[in-house]
Amino acid sequence: MSETMDADPRPPTSSQSLAVATSDHALQKRKIATLEERLQELESGQAVKQRESNYFMSKGRGIRRIVALFDNIEELIAENDRRCESDEPDENLTIDQHRLQSGYIALNHALPWFHQKASEMEYDDYVQMLKKLRQGADGARGDDTSKLKNLVADWVNREFKPDPPVDPNDKNCRGFVNDACGRLLCPTELDWTDAIVRTGIRDRADGFTVTEMSWPAFLYDKYKADQDNLEEGLFKSTILLQAFKAIFTSPSSAKEVACDGDGANIIENNRRARRDVYSGKKVKTHVAQIIKMHRVTPRSIAYAACQLRFALSSVTSWRSVDGDFDYIPFWQNIVDFFEQAPGRVARQKVTQLLAWWTRKVFGTSRRAEISDGAKARMSVNALARQRAQMDDATFDSE
Repeated sequence: MSETMDADPRPPTSSQSLAVATSDHALQKRKIATLEERLQELESGQAVKQRESNYFMSKGRGIRRIVALFDNIEELIAENDRRCESDEPDENLTIDQHRLQSGYIALNHALPWFHQKASEMEYDDYVQMLKKLRQGADGARGDDTSKLKNLVADWVNREFKPDPPVDPNDKNCRGFVNDACGRLLCPTELDWTDAIVRTGIRDRADGFTVTEMSWPAFLYDKYKADQDNLEEGLFKSTILLQAFKAIFTSPSSAKEVACDGDGANIIENNRRARRDVYSGKKVKTHVAQIIKMHRVTPRSIAYAACQLRFALSSVTSWRSVDGDFDYIPFWQNIVDFFEQAPGRVARQKVTQLLAWWTRKVFGTSRRAEISDGAKARMSVNALARQRAQMDDATFDSE
């Protein structure tokens, strides 16, 4: 009798009865592989977040320089959001509100992707982005402060030859205790050469209080103002231009200011940089190139002026108040001088002043200032019109 093997019709008593035996070594290998895959996924996600974080910090470095030195990004966003929800006419808005909105527009010029990205992000990611932008902005401001500390000492020593010279490593000897720095920080309505004025300012005596409501001498051409025409020479000083170029182009380009080169070396440096790029050489770009800044703006001038004043002062760590002088309204006063110019004549002067700055910083080219009417009269366009007219006349005669 042959023996047959039939399947047991009874259900298995446990899941193990269906398992095919696998060695412990193989099981461990599979577990390790699974864990490694998960670890790679986590590390990949962290790497993406880190790259994104670094990107935001990098892009944030221009914010203090060309958007807002003291206003938070949240304040700019809040003003823009308020305007989107309000039908309030412009004439009812305050100067502060106009300044914040101009700051939001400047932010979107500096970071064209910001508005849309901020609208699409999850709230936690949005908050993290603002944090990284702010860290980048404050880091850049700190770097510029450190850079100007030594440079300003050198410029003052070269131009004014104070005795003793300004110590590049010690800020305590600057400010009004130093004759050269004091002359530059002195309000234009006071005469620093007068011993009574110097003593009064140093003692903070009545009538000699230095606040942000006075334009300091370092803002003026030749460091002296015409009290009957205070706009003449304002924001045209050598040391302010040096500070601006040291921040936005390079410390070496600041040396060119003294010989009135109109930024010629910047043009040549840019040409050399393009040649180096084509040849495969590594090129060190300056701040203006990195933030795609092609012309000087009111807020960049205000930033340079605040950094310069701090470098001339005896204050050792960055803060917004120095004795009776408040940097926040000082920055605002400069921005408002340009952005809130009253009337057509004032606006025209501001436009001319900004064009002067752009030529001094970025080169001698005036192409951007040529009017459409002037372009139309140039021979290339004039010839094109003549040829078109001749063609039209020939067609009509036929």
